[in-house]
Amino acid sequence: MSWNFALILFLLLVLTGAVKIIDRVWLRKARAARAEAEIQRQLKEGVLDADSAEERSRALRNKLNRAPWWVEYAVSFFPVILFVFVLRSFIVEPFRIPSGSMLPTLQSGDLILVNKFSYGIRLPVLDQKIIPIGEPQRGDVVVFRYPVEPQTDYIKRIVGLPGDEVAYINQTLLINGKVVPHVRDGDYYDPERMAYGARYIETLGERKHDILLNENAMPNLSPIWRFPYFDQCRYGREGVRCIVPEGNYFVLGDNRDNSLDSRYWGFVPDENLVGRAFFIWMNFREPSRIGGFK
Repeated sequence: MSWNFALILFLLLVLTGAVKIIDRVWLRKARAARAEAEIQRQLKEGVLDADSAEERSRALRNKLNRAPWWVEYAVSFFPVILFVFVLRSFIVEPFRIPSGSMLPTLQSGDLILVNKFSYGIRLPVLDQKIIPIGEPQRGDVVVFRYPVEPQTDYIKRIVGLPGDEVAYINQTLLINGKVVPHVRDGDYYDPERMAYGARYIETLGERKHDILLNENAMPNLSPIWRFPYFDQCRYGREGVRCIVPEGNYFVLGDNRDNSLDSRYWGFVPDENLVGRAFFIWMNFREPSRIGGFK
């Protein structure tokens, strides 16, 4: 999205919070003072008779003490906005999978949750890490701000950590010179393309996950821009080989031949990480997909 939802939420929080504080410190007292002054005026002028003075004074006081509609709305919405802001800034944030680049792990239309504190607590809006908690691990599925277009969120799998040599040669992934094992596991039907693809089980260290390979695809890995640390990569007819710089990560989509990832646009800086994806909370077309994933 071109607009920053976190910034909009923060501004709403500040606005409603300011109205709540001003109402408590000043507006509420001012309304009470005006109500008492009006009651005394009506008693003095005889508008309120002695028999019904107490009851009518109470009704008049309640009426005059009532906050304007904009104050009532701000005060009512403040705790809701505060809850949502804290939840999505520090705990979990929902995202929608927009494409099939992470098939078969994640499908287009999956609604997922992202853990916001796995890699440290960051200041909302500024995205500045203030409390380091953990580091991304090889095999993590992460949401991050797309380096080419930072206002857009992407989701891929981390395969290369800082200092790693990552190569993708003829549909084979190599890390630090060692082939990452992948074993054929039948076919996978892609409902969007209405076609079958070869499913493999890939093993990154001790972590296993599914990937798709198009066995008829031709290697054509050309960079789409001259990304930072471009000189850390070497492109050839058979693939690409990169040294991952410090503070950066190399990511791939599980749908290897239908994914725009680090092979084409470079590395993901640590400051671009949003969080670790860990749970599918809804898919309206296929509710059975609800649950965790690897």
